[in-house]
Amino acid sequence: MCGLIGFTYQSGGSTQDAPAIANAMTRAITHRGPDSEGIWWEQKEPLVLGHRRLSILDLSPAGNQPMQSICGRYVIAFNGEIYNHLKLRSQLEEDHRNLSWRGHSDTETLLACFVAWGVERTLQDTVGMFAIALWDKQEQVLTLARDRVGEKPLYWGWCDDVLLFGSELKALKAHPSFNAEIDRNALTLLLRHCYIPAPYSIYQGIQKLMPGCFVQVPIQGNLARSKDAQPQAYWQLNHAVEQGLANPFTSSPEAAVDLVESRLSDSIGEQMLSDVPLGAFLSGGVDSSTIVALMQAQSERPVRSFTIGFDQGGYNEATHAKAVAEHLGTHHTELYVRSEDAQAVIPELPGIYCEPFSDSSQIPTFLVSQMAKQHVTVALSGDGGDELFGGYNRYMAARKVWGPVQRLPLFARHATAALLRSMSPATWDKLFEWARPVLPKRMQLSIPGEKARKLADVLALSDGHAFYRQLTSHWTDPARVVIGAMEP
Repeated sequence: MCGLIGFTYQSGGSTQDAPAIANAMTRAITHRGPDSEGIWWEQKEPLVLGHRRLSILDLSPAGNQPMQSICGRYVIAFNGEIYNHLKLRSQLEEDHRNLSWRGHSDTETLLACFVAWGVERTLQDTVGMFAIALWDKQEQVLTLARDRVGEKPLYWGWCDDVLLFGSELKALKAHPSFNAEIDRNALTLLLRHCYIPAPYSIYQGIQKLMPGCFVQVPIQGNLARSKDAQPQAYWQLNHAVEQGLANPFTSSPEAAVDLVESRLSDSIGEQMLSDVPLGAFLSGGVDSSTIVALMQAQSERPVRSFTIGFDQGGYNEATHAKAVAEHLGTHHTELYVRSEDAQAVIPELPGIYCEPFSDSSQIPTFLVSQMAKQHVTVALSGDGGDELFGGYNRYMAARKVWGPVQRLPLFARHATAALLRSMSPATWDKLFEWARPVLPKRMQLSIPGEKARKLADVLALSDGHAFYRQLTSHWTDPARVVIGAMEP
C-alpha cells in the first residue's frame, strides 16, 4: 500500500525539529508500509518528505523512498504501482541509451520519466494507481499528483503558513501546525452520499486532490502565490467519453466481447507483476469471478482466492464463490463471519478511516483483507466493474423508470407515492418474500422495501438529473439537519 507525508517550513526558519516531526507523521501511517521508513531532509531546502514502504516490486533497498534522481534535481515520495513501468523503461532506453538503473522498482522508472519528459507527459503516459509528491530542487516547485480515477488518496492544504500533505489525515494531524476545524458543510455531503467526496475533506482548508489532477506549488518566494496554486487536470473522464462517442465501436457484438476480454487480460496481467505473493478477493459475482478467471488463465499455479461468508442466507455469497473457485481450480480460502465478528470491527473503524465513512461494506472488506494478509501481500478485486459497465440497478432505473414517470400527471405521481409510503420498507420486504414463488423473475427484487421508499421519494421530481440525485441520496436535504451548514 505504502504512504507518503510532507510539509514545508518558512525560509530562514528553524529546521531543527524537521526530522522529528517527519518521523511522527510517518509513524502515524506505519500500517500503510511496515517494510521500511524513509525521510528526506536537507538543511537548505524548504521541504521535508517522508515515506512508509510496503515492498511489492524490487524488495531490495534500491526501491526505498524518498528517492533522489541520479542527476540530483528531483526527489520523489510515491504511493502506488505503475503497471506499465517496464514499457516506460523501454521507451526511456530508446530515447536515452546511456541510462543506468540502480534497481528494478517502478519508483525509479517514474523518477527517470520525470527527468526525461517532464511532469505532464509522464503523468499522461503512466498507467497505474498512484499518489505522488515530486520536489524539483532546481525550480523550488512541489508537484502533487493523483491517478486517473483516484484509487490512491492524497490530502493537502495549508495550516497558517505551512503546507501539509500526505496519504492520510492521521499524518497531517501529527504535525504541530495542524489546526484545521471540522467542516460542517462537508458533513452535509456525508449525510447525502455516506462518504465525503473529493475535493472536500472533514476538515476546513484540507482537501483531497481530485483524480486525474496535479498541482504545482512554488515554495520559495511569494507565499500568497504559493497558496494560490490550483490543481489542473492531466486526464478527464469526459474527454474519454467524448472520444468514444465520436468514434463508436462499429463491429459485431462478438468482436466487442473479444476486445473487452483482450483489454481486461492485458490490464490484469500488468497488475499481476509482483515480487511478493499475490491473490484475489472472490465473491462469486460477475466482476470478481471475471478477474480471477483471467488471473488464473495467466498463472502457472493456482491463484489464491479469498471470500467471506455469512450465516444469513440473503447476504451469503460464499457458496457462489466456492463454486467459481472449484471451476477455475484456484487455491481457495473462505471465512464464515458471525455477527459478533462484524460487531467487533466497529470500534476499530475510527482508527482505520481518517474521516467519517458510512458504507457498511467497510466491515466485510476489512475482514476479508485481514484474512488475505495472512497469505498474500497484494490482492486484486472486482471493484469498479459496476461503474465501468453500468452494473448498478440505479443506472438502469435512471433510464428505464424516469421515462414513464415523467409522462404521468403530477397528481398520479403523488397518489402512487402515497401508496408506496402506506407500508413500511420492512412490510414491503415481507410481502415480496411471500409472493416470490409466483412473481416473474424480473420482479424478484432484492431489498424491495428500500426501493419502494426511494421510488416514492422521486415520483414528484421535475427532471432526470434531480431523479438520479434523489435515487443516490441517503439523506435528501442534509443542510436542514446540520446546524450552521450549507451543502456545497
